[in-house]
Amino acid sequence: MSTSLPKSRLLPILYFVKRQVSKVKLLTLLKTGLVTNVMIQAYAGYGNGKEIYLAGRVLEDKGIAPSTALDSFWSNLGKMRKRFLTVVFPGVYVSATFENQKITVQTDEEGYFEIRLPIIPKREFEEGWKPIELSMENPVSRSTSLLTAAGKIYFPSPKAEFGVISDIDDTIVSTGAMRIWEMIKVTFSQNAHTRIPFPGVAEFYHSLRKGSDGILSNPLFYVSSSPWNLYDFLMEFLEAHQIPKGPLMLRDLGLSRNQWIAGSHRDHKLKQIEHIFEVYPDLPFILIGDSGQQDPEIYLEAIQKHPHKILAVYIRDVSKRDLSAVQRTYDQMNIPLVLVDDTLEAARHAMNQGWIAEQSEEKIKVQSIIDQKG
Repeated sequence: MSTSLPKSRLLPILYFVKRQVSKVKLLTLLKTGLVTNVMIQAYAGYGNGKEIYLAGRVLEDKGIAPSTALDSFWSNLGKMRKRFLTVVFPGVYVSATFENQKITVQTDEEGYFEIRLPIIPKREFEEGWKPIELSMENPVSRSTSLLTAAGKIYFPSPKAEFGVISDIDDTIVSTGAMRIWEMIKVTFSQNAHTRIPFPGVAEFYHSLRKGSDGILSNPLFYVSSSPWNLYDFLMEFLEAHQIPKGPLMLRDLGLSRNQWIAGSHRDHKLKQIEHIFEVYPDLPFILIGDSGQQDPEIYLEAIQKHPHKILAVYIRDVSKRDLSAVQRTYDQMNIPLVLVDDTLEAARHAMNQGWIAEQSEEKIKVQSIIDQKG
């Protein structure tokens, strides 16, 4: 008879051991003065006239400076190493103040916190980013002071035609997400400037932001299975390549109460998409992903739950796998599943549907040529 423990029983035991080791490690680092700089890392949030949502983390400030295109391999490797060798602070009380309304939450065992703050009274906001103040209510140790940080909440225009939810890996930029060792190599050896997006992506996303009337009003949300450790890197990547910024939802990586190294790619994406739909119930969406990590199937599940929320699904066909059965289901639901080899194909479909301006095609063509030349 086998004496091995099933995974369902082994996971909580390993997680308990991990937590005890983490507590001893944190206490030792603080007592020896090896950790002195702490930060509140606020992730870009979003809201409507009723409530706002923002996540963040309290962790060691490792002083990671912005990258440049001239940074060496060792510089890139060192910065990425710092991002993953994090020291986090559980049990810290963080307060958020927005429009004279305040809420206090506590960081979880991995240092994360979530802010969900009702807006009272309900009101309409203009399109754009609004500031939110974050502050630490209790110091992490006697040698550290109370910290503050500034976060941002994005409010779509009340006149938005539609929203866009996009993946990042192998959708905006090639990462080799289907080949784990290639993905690790690319992640640790390059930076936000040397990682190059697929040709035409920036101009296509700007065109989607402007919609048919040419006004920057349509919101962009990024939902990726990359770990939160890459948050600052990915936001720097979007800025470096002039890709429109938007709230970025990533996931935790590592052993936890209910997951091993990483949670379900499907569950994470569906949860984030569901929440965006909940916050913007009257806004239709275009979903953008790739064929490498089950995006067509995941998006189909979202469509089946919300058949009237989706205008179209654009899939960058990086895997060339057979999607004919999935395509038939999309056809039966009368939702376009558009498999594309390049950005321009998706742009032409959007233009033919009247979702982006006709002059966008030429701009995307020009930018694609520039991007291909590097």
